[in-house]
Amino acid sequence: MRIVTAVAAALTIAATALPAASAAPAGPPATDGVWRTDGYGTLFVLGGGALREYQTTSLSCIEGDSARQTGPGSYLTADGTALTVRTTPDRVHARLAADSAVGHRRLTRLRALPANCTRPASADPRTSFDVLWQTFEENYPFFTQKGVDWHAVRDRYRPQVHPDTTKAELFGIFSRFAEVRPGTELPSKELDAKAKQFIVTRDLHDAVHRQDFAAGRITYADLPGDLGYLRISGFGGYAGDGAPFTAERAELDRTLDTVLTPARTRRLHGLIIDLRVNGGGSDALGVRIAARLTDTPYTAYAKRARNDPADPTRHTRPEPVPVVPARAPRYTGPVAVLTGGSTVSAGETFTQALLDRPGRTVRIGQPTQGVFSDVMMRALPDGMLFILPNEEYLTRTGRTFDGTGIPPQLTEPVFTEEEFRQNRDSAFDRAVSVLRPRR
Repeated sequence: MRIVTAVAAALTIAATALPAASAAPAGPPATDGVWRTDGYGTLFVLGGGALREYQTTSLSCIEGDSARQTGPGSYLTADGTALTVRTTPDRVHARLAADSAVGHRRLTRLRALPANCTRPASADPRTSFDVLWQTFEENYPFFTQKGVDWHAVRDRYRPQVHPDTTKAELFGIFSRFAEVRPGTELPSKELDAKAKQFIVTRDLHDAVHRQDFAAGRITYADLPGDLGYLRISGFGGYAGDGAPFTAERAELDRTLDTVLTPARTRRLHGLIIDLRVNGGGSDALGVRIAARLTDTPYTAYAKRARNDPADPTRHTRPEPVPVVPARAPRYTGPVAVLTGGSTVSAGETFTQALLDRPGRTVRIGQPTQGVFSDVMMRALPDGMLFILPNEEYLTRTGRTFDGTGIPPQLTEPVFTEEEFRQNRDSAFDRAVSVLRPRR
């Protein structure tokens, strides 16, 4: 606040020295006002040096995150995410972008904030249940694909919620809504540590130049036969807890500069990229890695969001996400991508970003989990937070892999109890066999 006051004082002093005709106050910035997003059930109020978010459904409006203004149309959230808002010439529409995400959100100007956004929401647990249920009802696009009768879910669980239901009890009810694909396991610190130790001991015992990067989220090693091995357990957490995206991006660039040296990229006959335990993160970081694996621009995927509270088949216009060759050393030779049911979210969008990669790319292992979308973070009236996906990632033929996951081209078991027990890593061995030059 002191900085804003000082700037305002300086402008006032400067204005007194100008001719009267030039001293008239300027109008509000073009971005000031109330904006509604296409899809996402979100309103933004811009003005007074801040951006404020309101999360809406047909029965609720709850204030969400905020960001401070850092420049014309530029804002910074508490976690260091940089937001940019740019209006059209008529100031009726605008586009909002976040530096940690791919794509944009289209905004339409409203005359005012709806009245229910200024009223406090009820803390009744039944209200929290209704807000969560309605948020999914209006934004989730995959009920039909996943065979979910969402109205039956409400009819089953809503009667279990009462005015005296505790927050812990309500959380327990909500937790019953989520499930993973049968026969798969979500990534966890325990699974990641177990898989990494197994790989180091079994697969990398005769590797050289093995090194961890990015707070241990990335591992690289040179394998015999001039093959490279790159394990990525997530697309974030590279620069420590709470680090802004700019620091995450810089740490990834340092890692890739160390790994993909000109000498190594010339020497390698093939590169194994291991995503079998990958908890996701930033799509933008995945696209940044893909940009180090091509000399030719191409489209990673197109992204769209559900855009009608009453009709799950209506979406925003698909926005292509480009992969542009990086201005840094690149590897463009054969790649084997290892995936499994513990490959989720940004691990899957990165896999999808390599589907149309120019050059030889083969997928080995098991299908990914099938949960691609960036998640909407939502708050309930009682302060509880929840997330839901509302986007689809399309191939160039318009296909999505939500629910089913991206299938491998070569199927092998991935981290099964039998594989661990017999000290076997079939997917890794298949990748080495596929990439190793024939003699």
